[in-house]
Amino acid sequence: MFGAGADQHAGMDSALQTAEPPARGRLQYLVVRDSLAEEIARGTLKPGARLPSERSLQVTLGVYRGTVREALFQLEAEGLIYRKERSGWYVAPPRVTYDPSRPEGFTAWVAAQGRVPQTETLSKERVEASELVAPILGVRPGAPTFFVRRRRHIDGRACLVEHISLNPKLFPGLLERDLDVSLTGVMRRDYGRVVTRAEVSMYPCALTGAQAEDLRVKSGTPGLCLIRTCFDAAGAVLEYDQEFWRHDIIRISLAVAMQA
Repeated sequence: MFGAGADQHAGMDSALQTAEPPARGRLQYLVVRDSLAEEIARGTLKPGARLPSERSLQVTLGVYRGTVREALFQLEAEGLIYRKERSGWYVAPPRVTYDPSRPEGFTAWVAAQGRVPQTETLSKERVEASELVAPILGVRPGAPTFFVRRRRHIDGRACLVEHISLNPKLFPGLLERDLDVSLTGVMRRDYGRVVTRAEVSMYPCALTGAQAEDLRVKSGTPGLCLIRTCFDAAGAVLEYDQEFWRHDIIRISLAVAMQA
């Protein structure tokens, strides 16, 4: 569904061939980057469309293959395009807007924006609480905890992997349940525990190791780490969640009340 037709590539090649010559002394990869970015902005290449091959761009633009790749890497860093393994480069779809201060879960807020959410459980196991997680969950280091690793998709594209830690005493039998659904919904429906507050922090990161592998991206790809601790009305920690997002998927938006 992501393939671009021959007519679209022909139109792209024609547009690039008729582009104005670059200013003297300007880096060639930036010229290529600007030409491609302009065609994306114009809609010549639409979201989800496959870009012409690197070889085709090299011939059309009359530049070195390395120049084309530098331009593509720049566009990838900006979140305008992304690589699909063994398939090529694609125009990135619009980002989803995410307000981490709101109570709606991933499934609800993604669907509300007309996109298609999906959750895939990669592993679920009982592990010993680490020195980091133990005080957050209110257990001693080495005590048994539940650890759930899930990959989440938007419109069929992997967008984040999450590492979730929970206290087994609050959720007995959780690992035997289907977790390819809203976890907050399972907490509420099956355990009577409702998330009423969350503390959230976030920072830029590089997706490496298992994170990059789970998201099927090259190690070192830019990402966003979002850490969320969820509480119930009594102040008990229900969930400690570390989320590793692709940088080109999400737009953070917070509603902040201002005092006069």
